[in-house]
Amino acid sequence: MGSFIAELRSGLAALAPTRFPYARFLAALILGTAGGVLFYQAGLPLPWMLGPMTACTLAALLRAPISAPSVVRPPMSAVIGVMLGAAFSPDLLAQVATWTISVLGLALFVVVCGLACVVYFRKVGGFDRTTAYFAGMPGGLVEMVIVGAERGGDARTIALVHSARILLVVMTLPFLVQWVEGVSLDARGAGGPSIMDVPLSAEIWILVCGLSGAFLGHLLKLPAKTLLGPMLVSAAVHVGGITDFVPPVEIVSAAQVVLGVTIGARFLGTAPREILRILWLSVGSTIILLALTLAFATAIGALMGLGTIPLILAYSPGGLAEMSLVAIAVQTEVAFVAAHHIIRIVFVMAGAGPVFALLRRFEREKE
Repeated sequence: MGSFIAELRSGLAALAPTRFPYARFLAALILGTAGGVLFYQAGLPLPWMLGPMTACTLAALLRAPISAPSVVRPPMSAVIGVMLGAAFSPDLLAQVATWTISVLGLALFVVVCGLACVVYFRKVGGFDRTTAYFAGMPGGLVEMVIVGAERGGDARTIALVHSARILLVVMTLPFLVQWVEGVSLDARGAGGPSIMDVPLSAEIWILVCGLSGAFLGHLLKLPAKTLLGPMLVSAAVHVGGITDFVPPVEIVSAAQVVLGVTIGARFLGTAPREILRILWLSVGSTIILLALTLAFATAIGALMGLGTIPLILAYSPGGLAEMSLVAIAVQTEVAFVAAHHIIRIVFVMAGAGPVFALLRRFEREKE
């Protein structure tokens, strides 16, 4: 409890004028909102996330005076988590038993993707073995950077590669979904209730689920705790039939804008030449990942008798929040998609370090 309070105080302290770059963050929000409006008017998928993400990535390339302090992401992640939890239904438990094949397929998918991307970054990117290994893992941005640096890898390169993976997968997958199934992700046809149409209790439930979920995530030491904790609490109250509230579309859209801004701003402070090099390399790895995603989704879908869309979204190595938002946009099984992304992250976090240690030991024995 004490460490949780200490983290909360640290976050509040970061809001002090001497530390919080108000003007740069405001500029990022204005730029991101403008990008969202342009994407919305163009009828592009997930405009309030992809628009800000694109605008801020371009701004980072141009070294524009913007910033997105890390302190702003957790509360927005909590809102997204509450929204994802609201998509869970009381009949969810009856469905879990049918996921065995897809989870086993996911384990194989993680191994194949990791192997393919590690070889790609080693042979094409020219990375050293450690950097290529942890950069090629299909998930766990923060964890792979930390563990990779501890094992002697280039932490900056690993971070940039994973940021580029999320950026490119999230930017391309909605269009791939539209192309494969012919479904429309035009945002003007999607969304939830307006803030004017929901009772005050909905906002209260968002606060309750968000705060209690963040604490739960910290207590259980969950990955992406400010997202998964609120999602679990929100899912529990919905599956238990305690409430059926849905977060207002205005709040969810605002959270997506901030989420998109923070993803695009990850490249700030890096030389444009280095950003372009990593992005160019990541285009190749993204093509590999999406091709494998489509192949596995088609094969596992045939075995399970499911459509390809839920499995494409469940297997795609983009962000949990981002892929779940696409699932909501196409009105597919959000719980199925979210659960598989959580499992993928656990697979990567639990397996990457030990497997790397075994490989290094095997290499030393050969020498």
